Amino acid sequence: MTLHTQLAARTAARVLVDQLLAQKVDHIFCVPGESYLPVLAALTDANIAVTVCRQEGGAAMMAEAYGKATGRPGVCFVTRGPGAMNAAAGLHVAQQDSTPLILFVGQVPRRFLGRDALQEVNYVAMFGSMTKWAAQVDDAKQMPQFVAEAFTASMSERPGPVVLALPRDMLAETVDCRDAGFVEPAETAPDKDRIAALEDMLGRAQRPILFIGGSRWDETSRAQIAAFAERFALPVATTYRRAPLFDQTRPNYAGDLGLSANSKLVARVKASDLVIAAGTRLNQTTTQDYSLLDGSQPLIHAYPDAYELGRVFRTALAIHASPRAFAAALDTLRPRAEPCWRHETQAANAEYRAFSDNPLPQPGDMNLSRMMIWLRENLADDAIIANGAGGFAAWIHRFYRFRRFNTHFAPVSQSMGYGVPAAVGLKRLYPARRVVSISGDGDFLMTGQEFLTAVHHRLPVISLVLDNGMYGSVRLGMARAYPGHQIGYALSNPDFALWARSCGGFGITVTRTEEFPDAFHAAEASGLPALVHVKYDPDGVAPGVTLSGLAPG
Repeated sequence: MTLHTQLAARTAARVLVDQLLAQKVDHIFCVPGESYLPVLAALTDANIAVTVCRQEGGAAMMAEAYGKATGRPGVCFVTRGPGAMNAAAGLHVAQQDSTPLILFVGQVPRRFLGRDALQEVNYVAMFGSMTKWAAQVDDAKQMPQFVAEAFTASMSERPGPVVLALPRDMLAETVDCRDAGFVEPAETAPDKDRIAALEDMLGRAQRPILFIGGSRWDETSRAQIAAFAERFALPVATTYRRAPLFDQTRPNYAGDLGLSANSKLVARVKASDLVIAAGTRLNQTTTQDYSLLDGSQPLIHAYPDAYELGRVFRTALAIHASPRAFAAALDTLRPRAEPCWRHETQAANAEYRAFSDNPLPQPGDMNLSRMMIWLRENLADDAIIANGAGGFAAWIHRFYRFRRFNTHFAPVSQSMGYGVPAAVGLKRLYPARRVVSISGDGDFLMTGQEFLTAVHHRLPVISLVLDNGMYGSVRLGMARAYPGHQIGYALSNPDFALWARSCGGFGITVTRTEEFPDAFHAAEASGLPALVHVKYDPDGVAPGVTLSGLAPG
């Protein structure tokens, strides 16, 4: 793409598209709308792939997954009013997950603003508290500046979502302006004295543990942090839904800190005498409702946004650094002596393997732990799993093993409906890789219409719908907190396999564990977007937990 460095008359919409090209955007996700028709017209001859989605929440989640995978902002276009409100679900995922995302929203013509015009929303007020930056482009000549600033804000420090509103009449104006240049985020490097202090604190520890999480990693920094952990024989725990940041088959892997975390891992963290948290925000789920770090363990926290350092947990050593720069600094360190905690690391890995190696009994004919173990043994190392939220996800976290970078995409925000649109977006990005979405029945029907997007674009994603006829986590929560009060959880579901076939995809139903391998192979062989409808007994609501086995109260 050649930058327009000389003044040339273009519509503001054309200028916007040229700024996307200047930022090397190769794909956008959208639900079309009248409010930004000039942009759609300008995209007609641009070298940018366009995925037209069925609902704005799905489009925004596709763009969020794209941003997670690439480290550059996923780009989404939606129309004004209801379109923007639907897309808010994806913005929230990006905010909680620290993912770069830019949402462009059509807006009413400027002369109508402030009159409560048709579908008018003040986007700066509406999204200002849940984005890194929300603004409206009222001057067409400022389009290059606004787009460059949006990319800068979205990627810098702690990444997150940005919203730019685009008045319909502004987009049609003809202006003379120069393109902005390519934007790259600053990589904040750690102070040498702080790396030396980390080395000293680690040298005095007896039971250290390393947390790895957050965003802004790449293949190189992942390899560097893994090499550091192995040189120092450190037990490694990945934070909630960041498991691909460390190969879970490595002998120093200690487990996943998320929902239904291994109680032995939780106890091990509490008994540690040094926690090194690399790249992660230390959110509520990872820290087990903020109870995991009670101040008794010294905390070394490395994070790209200085505001987060010490904000929730007191730090013994705060290191303001991006994960890439931090991992590169750690790559220079070597143990001064044989780590005295090596046996503790071996014990931590043994506890993880005991927790996740073998299937658990489950009521009924379908055993989800056996299904997940089959998937981990039969999917390629680079296969991608995308999932939303619900009780079903506990089987993924416990029994699957992620070995490669960018192989698990799931919302830290625990947003339902994420799996299907994320899988579609990721299949657009990685057409040669196997992409599997895993959803609960309630979860799937939040955004299941994006299966049609896969059909339209001929994307052979495989969707597993785990159906127990209810909102399982709600049912479990009610059983624990309000025994005898059964309300608000039951679902009446369609024949999902038949529905998939009616959409033009492949559909098959599984009711027994032994049927699953053949059903999955048939889905693969179809070459179509495929749905495997897995029915299981609602009594087996979580790994190792049955509703019938819960003691009253």
